Amino acid sequence: MWQVAFITARFPQVSARILSFLAEKHPEIEQVRCCIPRWKPQENTDRINDQEVRATWAALPQSAAQWSAGDCAYSLCHNCTNIIAEQHLEVKALSLWELIDAERDFPLPDCSGLTVTLQDCWRTRSERKEQDAVRSILSKCGFTVLKAPFNHGHTNFCGSTLYRPQPLKNPRFAPKHYKEQAQGLFEPHTPEQQVQLMRDYCATLPCNLVICYCH
Repeated sequence: MWQVAFITARFPQVSARILSFLAEKHPEIEQVRCCIPRWKPQENTDRINDQEVRATWAALPQSAAQWSAGDCAYSLCHNCTNIIAEQHLEVKALSLWELIDAERDFPLPDCSGLTVTLQDCWRTRSERKEQDAVRSILSKCGFTVLKAPFNHGHTNFCGSTLYRPQPLKNPRFAPKHYKEQAQGLFEPHTPEQQVQLMRDYCATLPCNLVICYCH
């Protein structure tokens, strides 16, 4: 399981709760910091401002020591999912949402009465089990869920990230996802153009309260 630097930096308390949940409920799952061995460990550590969370995160192994056929890898980061899927064919890449959905006593909130649009992510548009797990969790919470116009395998959304060049490591480590299947995406746009594209997209959604589940 990866405690992703971007998520930990932006949502340190959420990351800490995930770490605590896994340590308590699934001590057999090794927690590591990154899917790519030795990938900018200090730079990623420096992203995290919360000193306590940073120390806990920095104490984790930088990456998995080795992989074996049949291993499972859980992540919240769709980049990690795709990189593992392409770099380690013997490993099953799964989402943390699938693990949570399988927990019978996971303390989910009661959100009855709330109507939301569910937005699937382009990066894992083919991961139907993850998509089903997210829908199952939202149903357990009591949400009324509306479909985005483009959903499941037809989604073309990943925030504004598809409207600007992607990090070079993505096509390097997952060329199928980020080169072969990304024709016409990741083209440069000005910040103003990105904002307008996002506004135009959001105007197509059936309601303004939107749930996304990528990093």
